[in-house]
Amino acid sequence: MPEHPQSSYTTFWLFRVTDRLYEWTEAERRQACNAALDMLVNHGSTVHLRGAYSTAGLSAGVDLILWVVAGDPEAFQRLAADLRRPPVGGALELRHAYLGVGSASQYDPDHGPAFLRGLPPKRYLSVYPFSKTPAWYLLPFEQRRDLMVEHGKLGAEFTSILTNTVSSFGIADQEFVVALEDDDPAVLVKMVQRLRAAKVREYTQVDTPIFLGLRKELDAAMEDAMALPNSRQTAEFVAQGTAVS
Repeated sequence: MPEHPQSSYTTFWLFRVTDRLYEWTEAERRQACNAALDMLVNHGSTVHLRGAYSTAGLSAGVDLILWVVAGDPEAFQRLAADLRRPPVGGALELRHAYLGVGSASQYDPDHGPAFLRGLPPKRYLSVYPFSKTPAWYLLPFEQRRDLMVEHGKLGAEFTSILTNTVSSFGIADQEFVVALEDDDPAVLVKMVQRLRAAKVREYTQVDTPIFLGLRKELDAAMEDAMALPNSRQTAEFVAQGTAVS
């Protein structure tokens, strides 16, 4: 996949495999997997894949997260429409689509989503919808800014974490989408626990459900979702067996 364009649109697609998938043969599941890979490659000129994440054993209710970026949300729709067509559409069901627009923070113009600053992704992704209470928006701007500065200072103690907050006002149920990245989930736990002490926490209305995924090569994440043997590991195993014999 090419480098992502200079863009501010992003979406997190959370898929669950359908019950029909388990009625298919391995060959049929492999066909659906390969078709999905081909579709993502074919749309690579307009949609950048930031990461594919396997949620196996980490989050219930979804099996695959695709984090994609584009210069125009219509590109998301074109790709999503293709993924709904057979054979992929018979295997994967879109459970959540967290769409947002990335930009600099209104409280700190120097702070913005890591994916827009060109920072490479980390191994783990924690993503969730976020909304504040109505009372938050009735506070004077200066007070909101001061509270967010305090929040930012607490978060800055965890230098390895990449933060990605995008706005969804008026285009989705949530006001923001929050995506946190790190190579160690324990660090994510420590930071979020630390942030619970921030005064601004009083104004949080929604910050669940939370989904955790492990970033993998696209084919490996798809194979996890479709309960397929990893093709590269299988090939390596066969090659090693052949070499020994």
